[in-house]
Amino acid sequence: MTTDDSELRAASETAIFQCLDLQSDESLLVVTDDKRERIGEALYDVASEVTDDASIIRYPPGDQHGEEPPAPVAAAMADADAFLAPTTKSLSHTRARGNACDAGARGATLPGITEDVFVTGLDADYDAIYDHSEAMLEAVGDADEVRVTTEKGTDITFVRGDREWLADTGDISDPGSFSNLPAGEIFLSPESATGTYVVDGTMMPHGLLDEGQDLRFEVEDGYVTDISDDDIREQVETAAEEVGQDAFNLAEIGIGTNVGVTELVGSVLLDEKAAGTVHIAIGDDAGIGGDTDAPLHLDGIIRDPTVYADGEEVDLPQP
Repeated sequence: MTTDDSELRAASETAIFQCLDLQSDESLLVVTDDKRERIGEALYDVASEVTDDASIIRYPPGDQHGEEPPAPVAAAMADADAFLAPTTKSLSHTRARGNACDAGARGATLPGITEDVFVTGLDADYDAIYDHSEAMLEAVGDADEVRVTTEKGTDITFVRGDREWLADTGDISDPGSFSNLPAGEIFLSPESATGTYVVDGTMMPHGLLDEGQDLRFEVEDGYVTDISDDDIREQVETAAEEVGQDAFNLAEIGIGTNVGVTELVGSVLLDEKAAGTVHIAIGDDAGIGGDTDAPLHLDGIIRDPTVYADGEEVDLPQP
C-alpha cells in the first residue's frame, strides 16, 4: 500500500526540523537513488521551504552496503552544510560520508529505508532516545571488555582497546555530526573479539529471519572464521577477493536504544535500533572508529541478549 504524501511530509519535517535543525542560510543535499526517490523528494520539498540552497541528486542503487557512491555524489556531499541520504544500499560506512563529515557537513544516512519504516521510525521521541543512549554509554563506555550471551548460543567477548563507544541519537545539529535515521543505538568498533554469535533477528540478504532460522558465526582474534549461512558467506568471500582478510573483520557491536521500536520488521536500519537488542557487524569499520576498509558492512540483529561490562550485567532499555 502506498504511503500517504502527508505521512511522508510529517516524517520529513521531523528529519529537517528536529534532527537537522536546518537553517535558512544553509545548503542541504539529498542523496537518493532510483528506488528511494519518493522519500528523497519528500525530504527535498520540506528542505526547499527552509532554504533556497537545497539540492537533490539521484544515482542507480549500489550493489553492496558500504560501496562508495559515484565521485560527483561524494564531492557534493562534502560541499554541503547538511545532507540526508535515503538510499537502497548504505552510505554510512563509506569514505564519501566520512570525508563529508570531516569537511564539516552534518547529516544522516537512511540505508535501505522503505516508506513504512521512514514513517514509523521518524515518529519517535528523540529526547527519550538520547536519554537511553546516554545511560547505556555510562554503563559500558569505560569497560575494557563487553560480553554478550543468549540462550541460542551467543557467547562472545569484545575488547575495547583504545577505541570509544559512539552514540547515534538522531541529533545532527552540530557541524560534522552524523547519525542514521531512524536513530537509537550506541556502538563500538572493537579492537578485537572472540567467541560465537547467533543472529536470530534480522540480517540481509534474508531480512527478518523465521523461527529457527538462526545464523551462526565463529570469531577469533577479531575476525570471523566460520559462517553457517551460504548466502552471507558468499557475500563476504566475494568482498575478500578485493580486500582479503579485511572482509572478515569483526567490525561492530551495537546496542539498541529506541524504545519506540516494539517489534522487528525485517529492516536492518530500524531493527538494529530496537531497544533490548544487540547487533554485530562484519566488514568495514573505518567510518566508526576502526581502521579496516572493506566494501561491505553486514549487520545481524540478536534478540534477547544479556550484556556484561567487565563482568557486571547491564540493564538494557526495553520497548
